[in-house]
Amino acid sequence: MGCFGFNGGSSKKLKNGCFERSSPALQQILLQLFRDQKPVDIDHHLYEFGSVEYHVQTTASDPQNIYLSISTPILSPRTLVSQGLCPYTIQRVKDISPNVVEILNTARDGYQLTLQLNTANIPQGKAGLKIIKEIAAVASVILSSQLKEMLRNFSSEGAPEGNYKPIKCIYHPREPLFVIRQPQKITVVFPMRFKETSDVVIATSFFQDLMDIGNSEAFAKAPPCTWSPIPPPELRGELMEDLSTNGGFVSFDIFSRHVDDKRLDSTVWNLLNFYTYVKSYIKSTKGSIQRKMRQRLGDLVKILYKPDVEEDDHEQQVRGCGWKIKPVNSTRFRKLRKQYGDFKRKVKRIRYRIRIHGFGELNRKIKRIHHQIKIRGPQWLCAPKFHSANRYTRLE
Repeated sequence: MGCFGFNGGSSKKLKNGCFERSSPALQQILLQLFRDQKPVDIDHHLYEFGSVEYHVQTTASDPQNIYLSISTPILSPRTLVSQGLCPYTIQRVKDISPNVVEILNTARDGYQLTLQLNTANIPQGKAGLKIIKEIAAVASVILSSQLKEMLRNFSSEGAPEGNYKPIKCIYHPREPLFVIRQPQKITVVFPMRFKETSDVVIATSFFQDLMDIGNSEAFAKAPPCTWSPIPPPELRGELMEDLSTNGGFVSFDIFSRHVDDKRLDSTVWNLLNFYTYVKSYIKSTKGSIQRKMRQRLGDLVKILYKPDVEEDDHEQQVRGCGWKIKPVNSTRFRKLRKQYGDFKRKVKRIRYRIRIHGFGELNRKIKRIHHQIKIRGPQWLCAPKFHSANRYTRLE
């Protein structure tokens, strides 16, 4: 469990659990333009999950300058205090490389940010790859800054005591999350929806384990987690379409220690990636189940096609298919082999003739009678013919 420090405090992100901060597709395009020696005209639009859009533009007359425009979804417009991008985001972009990245004062229409990239100042080697990777991660910086600003500037002033209205944040239309400010803490609620029934079963088991492990003493520093099949009381009054789920509701309680200067970035990033982490867990669990089923099927094939498993120490090729079977020596397979042998002997007994013990003499007499019939021929048991002296005339 890599979210919220459940991986033992390691700072290494799980690539299959949370999506990378840098866009792989955008990084590949920038690397291709940086390594391409022939100037070309590029006007490319790139769309990614979560309504993120990129616009890459360059001309053959000015190949050293690449214009990158970025558009990200606004999580909740009414909670953002600053207009446009916050100073933290602008400073993070400027710190990438002042000689390479320049922020245009006026962004292109439909985009939040437009960058001018000077490829002539990008160094060769690992340093240049690092700069390009940081440029491809600007969209994640913008998204993280929105939620950071929400957690810092969320105010409950004017709300009645005990009544804290949830703020709905939409990173993806089908995956909203709710942020509720409460005394001494902030609660983040995730409504979980799945398409397949098997996903619901796997996710429900995962949420229960996450709740038990996350609330244990070993993970006392992690945000407490709760799961409920019904909406929590904090979401009363919300729209029915937001509360209609088949996977329940997962809630995390964020305290002040989770949003300090050291942990704020990782906390916000884990919240944004919780849906992605759950999907990755379900996918990996299904793959593990399928591998175990194939392994189980292979074990059964070994028993059926290889009766002497213990004596054969070499790999064999099963006739009729291309599977390679390796010998298995264990108590479990010896027991299964014995049960299979008993069953096979019972089947053979059913196919044999029925023998009645104690009637051996009768069987021998029957055999002698059959032998005499064969020797004497079919006339041995023929009935004698009788001829009558009286003749009868057929009546007309």
